Amino acid sequence: MQNRATHCTIVLFLLLGVFAQAQNKNLANNLIPKPATPATIEANKRVLKELNFNDTLDYVNAKRYLIARLEGPIKDKEGNVVWDMSRYDFLNKYTPETCPPELNPSLMRQEQLNTYAGLYAVVPDHIYQIRGFDLSVMSLIKGKTGWIVMDPLVTVETAKAGIDLAKKHLDRNFQVSAIIFTHSHIDHYGGVLGIIEPSDIGKIPIYAPEGFLEHAFNENIMAGNAMGRRASYMYGNTILEHDVRSQVGAGLGKTTSSGHSTIAIPTVSINATIEQPYDTPIDGVRVHIWNSPNTEAPTEMMFYFPDFKAFCSAEEVTQTMHNTYSLRGTMVRDPLAWSQYIDQALIRYGNEVDVIFASHHWPTWGNKVVVNLLKKQRDLYKYINDQTLRLTNQGYTMIEIGEQVKLPNTLSQLFPNRGYYGTLNHNVKATYQRYIGWFDGNPANLHSLPPTEAGKKYVQFMGGPANVLKMAKASYDMGEYRWVGMVLNHLVFAEPNNMPARHLLADAYEQMGYQAESGPWRNFYLTGARELRDTARLRLFTQKNNPEPNRDDLDNMDASEYFQYLAIHLNGLKVEGKEFTFNLIMEEKDGSSTLCLIKVENSVLRAYPTVFGGSKYPIVTLTRSVMNDIMIKGGKGAVESFEKAIIAQKATISGSGKDRLEWIELLLALDSFPFWFNIVEP
Repeated sequence: MQNRATHCTIVLFLLLGVFAQAQNKNLANNLIPKPATPATIEANKRVLKELNFNDTLDYVNAKRYLIARLEGPIKDKEGNVVWDMSRYDFLNKYTPETCPPELNPSLMRQEQLNTYAGLYAVVPDHIYQIRGFDLSVMSLIKGKTGWIVMDPLVTVETAKAGIDLAKKHLDRNFQVSAIIFTHSHIDHYGGVLGIIEPSDIGKIPIYAPEGFLEHAFNENIMAGNAMGRRASYMYGNTILEHDVRSQVGAGLGKTTSSGHSTIAIPTVSINATIEQPYDTPIDGVRVHIWNSPNTEAPTEMMFYFPDFKAFCSAEEVTQTMHNTYSLRGTMVRDPLAWSQYIDQALIRYGNEVDVIFASHHWPTWGNKVVVNLLKKQRDLYKYINDQTLRLTNQGYTMIEIGEQVKLPNTLSQLFPNRGYYGTLNHNVKATYQRYIGWFDGNPANLHSLPPTEAGKKYVQFMGGPANVLKMAKASYDMGEYRWVGMVLNHLVFAEPNNMPARHLLADAYEQMGYQAESGPWRNFYLTGARELRDTARLRLFTQKNNPEPNRDDLDNMDASEYFQYLAIHLNGLKVEGKEFTFNLIMEEKDGSSTLCLIKVENSVLRAYPTVFGGSKYPIVTLTRSVMNDIMIKGGKGAVESFEKAIIAQKATISGSGKDRLEWIELLLALDSFPFWFNIVEP
């Protein structure tokens, strides 16, 4: 009897082992990207018939005037790879006809063009570019005494690598004589300390549009955590591999580098119009500069170099339809103003311009071709504006207009007008929001239930989880991936641990990603699919990678912006009914001190820089570095940082024990901003 029991136990363990192996195998299979379905294969085949892939002018332009290629990966001081273009070598073995079915052939074409990386001439002997070293492009203009550097990439490491290549092939004694930030996005200034030393700041002129610092900080600090997390979806730069079933690029470039970003305060603020441009030569180079605000960035500039007949459009004219709203989250841009600025440039310089180059992609040469590009992109953005308003005034809603607006062939057949980065669909929705706002006028959408509550109700009304899954699988088999995504999103928010629902939703997102012509759309879908499937790997990844705000940005914020950033950390309900007032003396890196009166009243923190409230209020003294730690960590972490600073004699607080307790209470009410908040699940 005992032997029989032992035998049964052994059999049971063996069966459990087989079951566990099967479960692990199923889990592993669910983590592997699926192949394209018949519906996706057909969708991507239709693209081949829609566009003229025999037009190879962009390939010619992207390779033109190559001086030296980028060789090998770019590493930081610790030896970590921050940029490796070789990850995308697989793209160049395909033609449109042999494009894998998991990749939209139009997007493949764009991403092949984005793989060309190296030092290129734009106007030989005068203007050069470093392309393919980062998401953006760094331009080099030869001046009388040195080199004018425009848009020094995202990170210090990639910018330095670009300058090193220029030193090797252009000028052994390469010296930066001036710097230009064309606009306020981090990929156009983040690498500045890779091209100059910190001691050079203030000595070398830095040109930027008026309002540059305000908008740079608003984007990268005030809403930076949310934008950064969403950017991990948009650029596919966290958990996706690089292959035909994963990340292939971002349309505007490949992705963002992973090095160290910095900032430098501009010394020359430009506020000019095209009618009266800023035209003081920069290091002996004649250039016309004018502002083009509320277009691709809230503050931006365009340039014309009359001696070279070269037009730098910053990001107003690129080799893609741009965003009038970025999916990572931004203020909505003005497509009408965008169109008007291009039109002004065309009227003033169209008869003479010979080359156009931008802060992304490759240049376009030849007056006729340049003028055609300017006209088509001018009319692209005005078409978006006008057609959105036409349908808005007929009573259509944002979603409906997104489905209805189509480009005429004269605009859609030009490759630079294709939606590789922005898309017609989400740009139209953004324009609707710009004029009308988020509310479509339907009372049902005025105070809708939040996703988790709504999800539970939807699932209940649709017959329960099993029925939802059954019907969603049938819709998936019919290629109705958008519908499957909508339905199963409700189920996942109602039951986030329902793995069959997560996996089928991931499958639907994956197929939509394979069909996407837009790099960001593809990356959003595929990153969402990976996070739904690979929860264990994601948890491990997020534990090892926890980005925090850029401390260089925090150090360079003026007092007003800095204490407003402190204010948005305050959890108002935690100080409900409380009133606190403190004098703050913050020691800066340069040895100076910033005075500020901080008041908390009605659950709102207000700061009065340069104001000292007198001896009736307690005085808190600390360094900006300690204050940075307090804001970044929040709550108990903020208290620990302050107490450690007191021990290290980097902070003090005057007053009574009650004053100290109130300061601690304020610190405990500060929230931290965790980077890895959920997106595709509650």
